[in-house]
Amino acid sequence: MAEVATETDRLRLRTWDDADKVEFARVTNTPAVMRWLGGVQSDEWLAAGFERIDGYQRDFGHTLWAVERKADGALLGFCGLKRVNSPGASCPGDFEVGWRLREDAWGQGFAKEAAIASLDLAFDHFAAPHVVALTVEGNASSRGLMARLGMTRRADLDFTDDRFGPEMNPTIVYRIDAAEWPDARRRALQK
Repeated sequence: MAEVATETDRLRLRTWDDADKVEFARVTNTPAVMRWLGGVQSDEWLAAGFERIDGYQRDFGHTLWAVERKADGALLGFCGLKRVNSPGASCPGDFEVGWRLREDAWGQGFAKEAAIASLDLAFDHFAAPHVVALTVEGNASSRGLMARLGMTRRADLDFTDDRFGPEMNPTIVYRIDAAEWPDARRRALQK
């Protein structure tokens, strides 16, 4: 049975069940959603990803939770917290906030709403000293959200992930410290 990690006005962030995983693959393993994430992936790749997601919850008490819209119970994607584990990462083990939403959920503020809730948990419940977010230069939407969340671009933390070619490198890093979050949160809620 799924456990709720947190709720917002419109969303529920919760653990996964098997039916969620099938639906998540159906609505997010698409060319548009996976554009900056290595492209559409195999069933084996998706299964390995869910093993990692389940492992984060087990090992750390947080994960990339299922994002469910309260109004109709639709699975919109995921958002939450993991620990940086990308090959070549400059900040391994740091708290990382991440999101991936289905295309028909874009542009409605769901990613921001879920990310704010995740950052609240990172700082208030898990006592993270700081949180990073990772993307690539071409992913303007994610970079924009990172900036709206008050995260600062940290070029000194960028790194090359050898799993990907030049279009997906370098991985660029944004970061926010716990002390910055209260003011950044207020500003993010006003945007």
